[in-house]
Amino acid sequence: MNHTEHFVDATKTQFEYYKSLGEKAMEQLSEGGINKRLSLEGNSISMIVNHLQSNMRSRWTDFLTTDGEKPWRNRDAEFDYVEWSKEELNGQWQLGWKCLFDAIAQINASNFDQLIYIRSKGHTITEALLRQLSHYAYHVGQIVFIAKQLRQEKWSSLSIPKGQSEAYNRASQAKGRRREHFTEDWIEDKKAT
Repeated sequence: MNHTEHFVDATKTQFEYYKSLGEKAMEQLSEGGINKRLSLEGNSISMIVNHLQSNMRSRWTDFLTTDGEKPWRNRDAEFDYVEWSKEELNGQWQLGWKCLFDAIAQINASNFDQLIYIRSKGHTITEALLRQLSHYAYHVGQIVFIAKQLRQEKWSSLSIPKGQSEAYNRASQAKGRRREHFTEDWIEDKKAT
C-alpha cells in the first residue's frame, strides 16, 4: 500500500469510527431523546444530524469538479428545530455518510494532488479530508454528550468503561508492541456483529 492509499484508508477508518460512535449513542435514546434540546438555544441530536447530512452532501457530491458549498445548501436552516422519528433520523444520517464514503472511494493516486474547492477556497484532498474529519468528530462529540446527559446512569459507555482503564491497558500491553491502529478493537467488534 502506497502513502496515498494508506492515508485515504486510515482516514476512512477514522470516519467509520466516528460514525459508529454517533450510532451507538443515538441507539440508546428514544424518539423523544433524539429531539430534545438541553436548552432553548441548544441543538437537539436531530438538528445536529440535519446539519451533518447537509454538510456531507454539499461537501462531497461531485467534490472533484464542483465547489463544496453547493448553491442548494441553506446552512442557516439546518439549525432550525426539526422533529424526526428514529427512522427518519437514521435515513438522513446514512444519506450523509454514504455521500462521504462514495467520495472517498473515488480518491486515488491520479487525483490525490488535485485541488478541490470549498467556498471558492482551494484545498488539497488531504486538507479537505482533515477539515471534515475534525468537523464531523466535533459534532459526533456533541451527539455523544447530549445522549450521555439524557441517559444519565443508564448510559452505556462507548469506549473504555469508567474504572476499567488500568485493566484495559494491562491487556493491551500483554499483547506486546505491534503495529495496530487504535480502532482495531472496534473493527473486530464490528466484524463480530
